[in-house]
Amino acid sequence: MRPTLRQLEYIVTVQRLGRFGLAADLLNVSQPSLSAQIAAVEDELGIRLFERSRGGVQITSKGEEFVARAQKILAEVQDLRQAMTSDAPFSGRLRLGVLPSIGPYLLPQVVKEIHHQQPDLRIVVREENTRDLEQGLRSGRFDAIISTPEDHPNTHQERLFNESLWVAVAVDDPLASQDAATAETLAGRLLLTLDNSHRLSRIVYALAADIGGVVSDDYEGTSLDSILLMAATGTGVAVIPELFARRQAIYREEVVIKPLDLPFANRDIALLFRAGQKTGVGPALLAAALRSAAKRLDLRGYDKQDTPAA
Repeated sequence: MRPTLRQLEYIVTVQRLGRFGLAADLLNVSQPSLSAQIAAVEDELGIRLFERSRGGVQITSKGEEFVARAQKILAEVQDLRQAMTSDAPFSGRLRLGVLPSIGPYLLPQVVKEIHHQQPDLRIVVREENTRDLEQGLRSGRFDAIISTPEDHPNTHQERLFNESLWVAVAVDDPLASQDAATAETLAGRLLLTLDNSHRLSRIVYALAADIGGVVSDDYEGTSLDSILLMAATGTGVAVIPELFARRQAIYREEVVIKPLDLPFANRDIALLFRAGQKTGVGPALLAAALRSAAKRLDLRGYDKQDTPAA
């Protein structure tokens, strides 16, 4: 049955080096054997992968598609081999999804600590919104995610910390001179938040309903930086998470940040796994590193594992 994994490797190497001779030397096979193997794949599939000339080889459009798919297959096989032979947690590779408002401000310290303890563990991090994190965890695209626990029912949950919400306003906004934003100072104000694929948006809508504020219908940010820019122009009051506020927004000269003095103006953050997923040293190691980093950042943490969701 063609193509074999070895033939995939031959084709990818020829495409990368641009010459059959160089590829044969690198792969430690004779050039005639290499050429024959690639020709066999072309005959089997009824396509032309390379155009040969004295100056080298030129990949065809079908060849480009073939190589792109072959690279993914070879990478998966390599991951499979590593998973079966590695004693590291998560079989040597952790695919971690995280909220964009958390990842850049918490994970650098965590990754450094885990690498020190488990140098053979490779961590692949991807930032996505709440909705896409849920889909990624359920489909197996992620081994674990860091998100708001109420948005991911029927998962195994390790509560990490609770963070309050803050506001950012233009430097000439009346709120800039206040110690904190309150229900009275925000009444009737236009609130800026992320689009509704994020839990933060739903929290802000609920707060607006309680205090008589208004959430902008004209502008929903795709990132926290974008709603800061809108606040800087005087458009409204940006509602932002504590971690982002204290690690990023506080250094921005175009806005002033203030704590939000309101009940329930906060959100829980948890490490989540699929229900029934095999536990072991990996999840415990990851949760401990995340809690340790949160503690160093003075976030209100959870010392014990929360009861897994049913």
